[in-house]
Amino acid sequence: MTIQRRRPTFPEWLGYTVGRPMPDDLRDWVLHDLTGKHAYTRHLIRGMVPFLPIFAAFALFFPGPAWIRATMILLSLILALFYCAAYMAPNRAHRLTQHGLPADLDAPGVLHATAPERARYAVNHPH
Repeated sequence: MTIQRRRPTFPEWLGYTVGRPMPDDLRDWVLHDLTGKHAYTRHLIRGMVPFLPIFAAFALFFPGPAWIRATMILLSLILALFYCAAYMAPNRAHRLTQHGLPADLDAPGVLHATAPERARYAVNHPH
């Protein structure tokens, strides 16, 4: 029987932000991270970590006034957040299956259409 750790180490978490799997003893932590309260916010923050070196390069190595470099970072941040949010569901499903969990788990409060709602939609909006 393995003892479940409460949190990953910083190197483990950093690897996790770029797609590496967590050790098996952190499966409960992964489940909470991907489906628990505030999972959406954690996903967006985790998704921005790989972009930090790019943002730092914009700030430090590009010539020009500070407002131009800040604008570059802001535009890049908006684009990165957009794509991170857009691909959240497939990313979560991949991470869940990567850790041996069912891919269809969702965060609490996520509403799914019921069979009668889908039938009503199909009647109102035929192909």
